[in-house]
Amino acid sequence: MSPSLIFAVFAIALVGGSLFYLFFYQSWRRQRALRQPFPAPWKTLLEEQLPIYARLPESQQNRLEQLVQLFLDEKAFYGCDGFDITDRVRLAIAGHACLLLLNRSFSHYDDIRSILIYPDVFRVQHAWEHGMIVNEGEEIRAGEASSFGQVVLAWSECEEPINDTDCPHNVILHEFAHQLDFLDGDADGAPPMAADQAERWLDIMSAAYDDLQDAIEHHHNPWLDPYGATEPAEFFAVLTEAFFQQPAELHRAQPEVYDLLRDYYRLDPLAFTARHL
Repeated sequence: MSPSLIFAVFAIALVGGSLFYLFFYQSWRRQRALRQPFPAPWKTLLEEQLPIYARLPESQQNRLEQLVQLFLDEKAFYGCDGFDITDRVRLAIAGHACLLLLNRSFSHYDDIRSILIYPDVFRVQHAWEHGMIVNEGEEIRAGEASSFGQVVLAWSECEEPINDTDCPHNVILHEFAHQLDFLDGDADGAPPMAADQAERWLDIMSAAYDDLQDAIEHHHNPWLDPYGATEPAEFFAVLTEAFFQQPAELHRAQPEVYDLLRDYYRLDPLAFTARHL
């Protein structure tokens, strides 16, 4: 075989392999993952770590299991400061993260590559502007999301809503809501959506955000976590926590906001609460 023919065969194989990877590999890998049965021990852990799971209709339980399988197949988990990654940890985080995609596409998490988990709250270097001055210092955080494929969580904070179903906070939901917000490149409190939905979102969310800031400014005690008044991106993340953790309270206090989130997530947690009761 002549060198030119060998080179041509090699080039064709290389191009073919590249095309397969670009257009077919992800689909092939996901189909392969979903051909595997959902392990019984995982189902038990999901029931223990995700309280809402048992209240879902069977069809949505099956859908959530598929999402969890894909999540665990594609995302790498790393323990920090000696933290041990167990199946319990992986199922708890995957279950809560995938709850946000129960009726949405798993492709929303395509850019996420790794989950870093600390045993407790962690310190990060932080820079902020005050006028023309840039200040630097350390912040203590329970979680952190980024637009470059990494989510960082403190396990002690992840456990809180698992152990206490009345807990209004859920750092896993919070940080993965940020990941949805990053889908259009900007964490601005408005994840990508249809134009007509986006216009309504802006009107209602802006008014609700202003109301929360006014309540805090006038020293009222809002039922929603005041951290949501920090910026619109945090407002969306805090509202996502409330939507799943305190649906009745959110619906009573902000029915239009609840309806927006119900339409966006294509899910109604109140229905599952009623089913459970």
